[in-house]
Amino acid sequence: MAKKNFLSNILYKIFQKLFGTVEDKDLSLSNPQKFLIVRQHNQLGDLLAGVSLFRAIKETYPASSITIILSPDNYHGLVKNRFIDKIFIFDKKKLLNPLYVIRLVTLLRSGYDSAIVPVVVSISFTSNFLAGLSNSRVKIGAASLNGIVNESAFFFNRRIKLDWRKHPDSNVSERSLDIVRPFGITTSDYRVEINFTEEDIEVARLFKEQIGLSDKEYIIGFHVGAGKPSNRWSLDKYLLLMRRLKEIYLIQFYLTGSNSDREEIQYLKSRAEFKLYEFLNKPIPEVAALISLSDLFISNDTGIMHVAGSTSTPQISIFGPTNPFNWAPIGNNKYFIRKSELIDDVSVQDVFELCKMILPFNKEEYHVR
Repeated sequence: MAKKNFLSNILYKIFQKLFGTVEDKDLSLSNPQKFLIVRQHNQLGDLLAGVSLFRAIKETYPASSITIILSPDNYHGLVKNRFIDKIFIFDKKKLLNPLYVIRLVTLLRSGYDSAIVPVVVSISFTSNFLAGLSNSRVKIGAASLNGIVNESAFFFNRRIKLDWRKHPDSNVSERSLDIVRPFGITTSDYRVEINFTEEDIEVARLFKEQIGLSDKEYIIGFHVGAGKPSNRWSLDKYLLLMRRLKEIYLIQFYLTGSNSDREEIQYLKSRAEFKLYEFLNKPIPEVAALISLSDLFISNDTGIMHVAGSTSTPQISIFGPTNPFNWAPIGNNKYFIRKSELIDDVSVQDVFELCKMILPFNKEEYHVR
């Protein structure tokens, strides 16, 4: 470990010598028009929870443009987003391709007024490095995170201390703004926003037509997967919940997900006495469109939870080890349930009672979208 730390220190000193910049305490941005945001972390949920940052920039500087650097795993979340003018996918596997490197360098040297590296969970050296390579006049990044010094803060000439230890229950959508609040960039709207087109809505409508819903039937979406096993509610509990809902409602269910959720979905379909429809491997805007046309969406604490959070559809999010005050979607009709760090401490009855509170027994009393 000592050898590794020694080598790391040498590398950091080399990078600082080559790309380091002098810190400037000036908090004025002088009406910036071109923003570069580097957000190449892989987590979709982290990205979507930070949409408030993009909204804040556009509200503060309406004529500005935003270019964002994302990863191959998370860029789908911002496709068609109205706040983003250009997306560049940073793929480390392509760095051996000279043409790709030229495109990347050209992008970074495109004359930005401000480069920003948002931080909510951890500090990324790669993101900091990319911002440091840019020729932005102002480079904004973390000086430290919760008291831990950012060893690559030398890439930034504007360095912000981020510390949420005194506010451990603050939502990530609010935390995302702390990197730019000192510069007067803010918003009062912390909601996730995913934009979709009429074509996306049409895909969702066709899917509902294939189900063949009657006017009196509800439609509920479920997302039963999650990247972390500790964030997955029991499949048997999901199945029991569906059975209990079937007992008292005229209702149809669909499942969202990708190939990585195939095993869980097949488990449910093989044990259900009723039809479970699949909406799998769909673009994020189409998933958001379908959820927007649903009566309720229930999910684990995972990326699709934030997709559902961008809609006005009632939503139940089931939490285990993660703090829901940090990560649960913000807005009306957005509910979460958490009992302990063990997600299966949440009972079927807990979720069932919340479903009954949300959905009247007679759909004619319900506002149909």
